[in-house]
Amino acid sequence: MQIQLSEHFTYKKLIRFTLPTIFMMIFTSIYGIVDGIFVSNLVGSDSFAAVNLTVPILMIMASVGFMFGTGGSALVSKILGEGDKEKANELFSMLTYLLVAIGVVFTIGGLILLRPVASLLKAEGDILEDCVIYGSTLMFSMIPFLLQHYFQSFLIVAEKPNMGLVVSLCAGITNIVLDFLFIYVFKMGLFGAAIATAISECVGGIVPLTFFIVSKDSPLKLRKAKFDGKAVFQTCTNGSSEMLTHISLSAVNMLYNFQLMKFIGSDGVVAYGIIMYVSFTFISAFLGYSIGSAPIVSYHYGAGNVDELKNLLKKSLRLVIGASVVLTILAELASKLLASIFVSYDPNLLELTTRAIQIYSISFLFSGFSIYASSFFTALNNGVVSAIISFLRTLVFEVVAILVLPLILGLNGIWLAVVIAELAAVILSATLLFVNRKKYQYI
Repeated sequence: MQIQLSEHFTYKKLIRFTLPTIFMMIFTSIYGIVDGIFVSNLVGSDSFAAVNLTVPILMIMASVGFMFGTGGSALVSKILGEGDKEKANELFSMLTYLLVAIGVVFTIGGLILLRPVASLLKAEGDILEDCVIYGSTLMFSMIPFLLQHYFQSFLIVAEKPNMGLVVSLCAGITNIVLDFLFIYVFKMGLFGAAIATAISECVGGIVPLTFFIVSKDSPLKLRKAKFDGKAVFQTCTNGSSEMLTHISLSAVNMLYNFQLMKFIGSDGVVAYGIIMYVSFTFISAFLGYSIGSAPIVSYHYGAGNVDELKNLLKKSLRLVIGASVVLTILAELASKLLASIFVSYDPNLLELTTRAIQIYSISFLFSGFSIYASSFFTALNNGVVSAIISFLRTLVFEVVAILVLPLILGLNGIWLAVVIAELAAVILSATLLFVNRKKYQYI
């Protein structure tokens, strides 16, 4: 039986509604890891380092898709809660067309700027050429890449979270199969990995686009729409925290790579790349829950249902805190296994990576709380508070920690930086939830 946004949510119903999105995010992160596994083990560590240097550039562009998806879905859900389905569909359509236009600009700009940006990140020689090969290939799938992230949120608003999971599974399986064929069978190297990823992104973006064009039973449908500057501004404001999060994470990744190149060279970049794959897989559970539950919050906020807001916040925080403890324990116990998936061929690199994962994984105790708090304020259409949490959590706190801790603790200080940053973000998030309690009456 399909669960509707307007219902009262028990723990069971809340988990059932968000579980497809959680699985979708986890699986998306896992199939993203596949490139890393194939490249690291079959192409070489230099090519793997090139992938890790290039991905932050691509994710900065993808952040616009996240912003339009989270910010736009919060606005559209609120309007649906107010009962205006016609306006909700017009705004959804307008945002979709605008995102496609932005994708065209990003594709052209990315092809022009990729090499100079990679050079600024200290990529040289073969690593620089690999960055250009991998990044340039993926620029041609930029539009479906943006749409893939954008539709993740809107499929939930359309009360089709299961479809979001199915699309991600199809895209992931496509990537895994093509990686095997292009890299292992046809020996196409890094170019094969990029082609496999590009095709999987087309699956992830074009399938839901087709659904919203042809579906007859979806509450959201693509139709003719006029440009609405006010709605775009609200969308960008609402989703600015998610955009800042991804831009900040990408910028911080670049800083990590810069520091690691300075301290221990390309081995450090490889180890950090593995940590990023592991980290994103684990925090995908928090991201999936936050994305999956946000339209519910937006709907009941638009409907003025204060009691359900209280219910959603209380249950969500309990679920997030419980999951934080479980995931941290799992990461610590599996640290060597996770590292060996990528670098079992190099004992020294395996030891370095295992130790790095063990330190970094402590951050999972704290990250879920702040991720959910930021998403909760986005769902309340308060992009300013959400952006404050995201900006300080993913950029300011972490940049300060990355620059200061290595001076005191050396290499371990780099791995510990995220733990200190996440702890500071929990304190900030809890403070802002308390300060805004009377305005939204969720406590």
